[in-house]
Amino acid sequence: MSTASKTQAAPAERKVIDPDTYFDHNQPPANLQQAHSAVAAFIGAQEAGRPIVLVTSGGTTVPLENNTVRFVDNFSAGTRGSSSAEQFLEAGYAVVFLYREHSLQPFNRQYSHRTEGLLDYLQPDGRGGISVRPEYKERVLSDLNRYEQLRARLLKVSFTTLADYLFLLREISLLLAPTGARSMLYLAAAVSDFFIPSHSLAEHKIQSAGGDLTLHMNQVPKFLRPLVKVWAPACFVVSFKLETDPGLLEPKARHALDKYGHHVVVANLLHTRKWQVWLLTRDADPCLLQISQDQLLRGHDIEQDIVAELVRRHKVHASAA
Repeated sequence: MSTASKTQAAPAERKVIDPDTYFDHNQPPANLQQAHSAVAAFIGAQEAGRPIVLVTSGGTTVPLENNTVRFVDNFSAGTRGSSSAEQFLEAGYAVVFLYREHSLQPFNRQYSHRTEGLLDYLQPDGRGGISVRPEYKERVLSDLNRYEQLRARLLKVSFTTLADYLFLLREISLLLAPTGARSMLYLAAAVSDFFIPSHSLAEHKIQSAGGDLTLHMNQVPKFLRPLVKVWAPACFVVSFKLETDPGLLEPKARHALDKYGHHVVVANLLHTRKWQVWLLTRDADPCLLQISQDQLLRGHDIEQDIVAELVRRHKVHASAA
């Protein structure tokens, strides 16, 4: 520890608010009731025995004003969640995809994070209509056929802010709870660690004429505990842990498993997350999943390996329930 850090006063420890208190003091999203009805109908429409997974994806925003102009965000584009949703569909699951609005979506992701935009794939057909350019036709047709085959088992629900996400996560978890071990919660969304309570937000746009801006942010309550213990206690729960310091990754993942009692942590480092992850459980050594750079360049997503291994473990969990 440096001399400078020793001389700094330690910040006063603040109590993290209770999860129920969070819901009491923040506004639910406008689409909460619509999402409740859609998810309930979707679950009810699935054939008996079909596994169901909630995949959360993308980052959450933290508004700085009630009439929001500015907000705190993170870098997540929803790559892992959208790719994983496709793999779960291929594995026979029904998928509730809870995603950040405008982030990557299953099947469409291939056409929204490339150099080419949608119009680059199309051309006038000379008869007043459009067609796919010849160099893209095989790939687009393959993706379209895959989507048409699987889309009936996919339900998409969007969120934007941290509060939107947490209200919807609780609502969907409660709806999945009666399905028990048949369902998995795959929590891949990048959830903000800090927020400003709604009653503390500026009402209008913060003006820059006042000089420097100092923010006081509260720690987000740890919602994994009520999710595992109360909202969906019989479901198979998978959380994610992203770190930049290799020395912190396994200890923090194991601490989460011990503290919250869920089933798997998918642990990864920021700069190697696209080709290397570890799956950790309470009662076994870490399971390393890794693909080569050649596989990555050829379009093999590591999510194929992650989902395949989790599907295997979910089957074991469900058969023992």
